[in-house]
Amino acid sequence: MSSEVNPELLLNLKEFGVEDAATCFNCGNCTAVCSLSSEATPFPRKVIRYLQLGLKDKLVASPEPWLCYYCGDCSETCPRQANPGEVMMGLRRYLTSMYDWTGISRLFYTSKVFEVTAILLVAALVGLGFYFFHGPMLTDRVALNVFAPNTTIEILDLIMLAVLSFFLLTNAYRMFKAVMGDPDQYPALSFAEKQQVQNRLLRGVPLAIYIREAKEFVLQFFTQKKFAACGTRSQNIQWINHLLIMTGYSIVFALVVIGIRWFQRDEIYPLWHPIRVLGYYATFAILYGTTIAIWGRIKKSKTVYEHSHSSDWAFLILLWLTTFTGILIHVGRLLELPLTTYAIYVIHMMIAVPMLVIEVPFAKWTHQLYRPLVLYLMKVKQRALQGV
Repeated sequence: MSSEVNPELLLNLKEFGVEDAATCFNCGNCTAVCSLSSEATPFPRKVIRYLQLGLKDKLVASPEPWLCYYCGDCSETCPRQANPGEVMMGLRRYLTSMYDWTGISRLFYTSKVFEVTAILLVAALVGLGFYFFHGPMLTDRVALNVFAPNTTIEILDLIMLAVLSFFLLTNAYRMFKAVMGDPDQYPALSFAEKQQVQNRLLRGVPLAIYIREAKEFVLQFFTQKKFAACGTRSQNIQWINHLLIMTGYSIVFALVVIGIRWFQRDEIYPLWHPIRVLGYYATFAILYGTTIAIWGRIKKSKTVYEHSHSSDWAFLILLWLTTFTGILIHVGRLLELPLTTYAIYVIHMMIAVPMLVIEVPFAKWTHQLYRPLVLYLMKVKQRALQGV
């Protein structure tokens, strides 16, 4: 199948942090040292070549950028200092923008002005909402559910969840179509097979194969197992740090967006109550993980921390501040400081909501869905092409 060449692709990708791809002379050293590269999916070499040749359609359909966890081995051993690990990171930003039909991801990744303005605008709207619509501020005790009733917050959370899910899932569907490719490439089924419910085709692949391989998505989503396969002790530490941030954030998201009526209560749970234990774990996991990542970027202690895009900083800082202000709210409740607690709660929401609204469907948090989704679709595609 012929491919359309875009001669401006390499230049355009500089906006997404792809700076050194032109210096690569395709020696293959990066692919040779990568623990996750295979004969079936040789990267970073293949996609860098696509980039150099301007093969935009092939890049958009490539799963390889999502298979890279940026351990840094390829960049450390590149004889041309082409920094293939950072190229793969930039490609993930670019692909996120290509899957996003709204165009917001592209603006977020390519314009610092838009990035900062969007965060401040959403924060201001949240602050104004509390200013005009908050409940009574009782001063004889801390009463968050009077100041900001959890029933009201729950309704707003569910509305936000529905909207964010719509954007994220529609973008993920565009990824799904790109990765699965032309439906005609898969073996045709007989008329009798097509009549069976389990063989109803989705992008040319029987539904039964998607169901059979669904465990791959669940496994990769919750464990980031592929990251652990990078091998060295340093990389395993990086995987654990990544896993801490991911699990901590997922727990907080579930507690705050779905379980707010149990999480935000005026009475303080006993120390060993499950909600409190989950909250403490999530707080530690996020605060530790983000602090390590921020400090690493400040010190540039590893190859993976040497080049930080503004979106990386925005993600880490918003997440750290959300967690830190959450701690301050808890301290305010324990010390029985009503007005202080209400003020910190508003600041907390002014940080947390922009992070959710922007990061989840359009920026860094999309990786949490896209990575396991690609690994799952690759399994599905392999089974379908083998006809099993």
